[in-house]
Amino acid sequence: MQKISPFLWFDQTAEEAVNFYVSVFADAKIGKVMRASAAGPGPEGRVLTIGFELFGQSFTAFNFPTDFKFTEAVSFVVDCKDQAEVDYYWDCLSDGGQPRDCGWVKDRFGVFWQITPNRLIELMSDPNPAIAARAATAMMTMQKIDIAALERAVADG
Repeated sequence: MQKISPFLWFDQTAEEAVNFYVSVFADAKIGKVMRASAAGPGPEGRVLTIGFELFGQSFTAFNFPTDFKFTEAVSFVVDCKDQAEVDYYWDCLSDGGQPRDCGWVKDRFGVFWQITPNRLIELMSDPNPAIAARAATAMMTMQKIDIAALERAVADG
């Protein structure tokens, strides 16, 4: 068992959110579900918490009315090996959500994701500061990261 895991508070959409995430990520699975008893809280049988796993990372979704909202201050990075993965996760997670700049997506449940190709990290951490700067400048003009455009920007320098 993980020592530390994310605990996400959803405004009564936890079960729907977990089912969505499990449909998007390969090898994802739903774990333990805790439901309200006759003593509550809330209606008997309603999901209170639902555990799930994405790529071996355990999460817990809490299902209770709230005014709390997710913000960009906490996001989940999806490391992508190629453009096909970037496109897949971007399309899935932005469906019904909100594309943001620099590879960020706010999904339909308000959770923030960074859809990040490995190549972007390689280019932005290049020991040549000119290459890193060109990659960063190109990234700042994008919503979904386009690896070919990054490569062109770096090569054009």
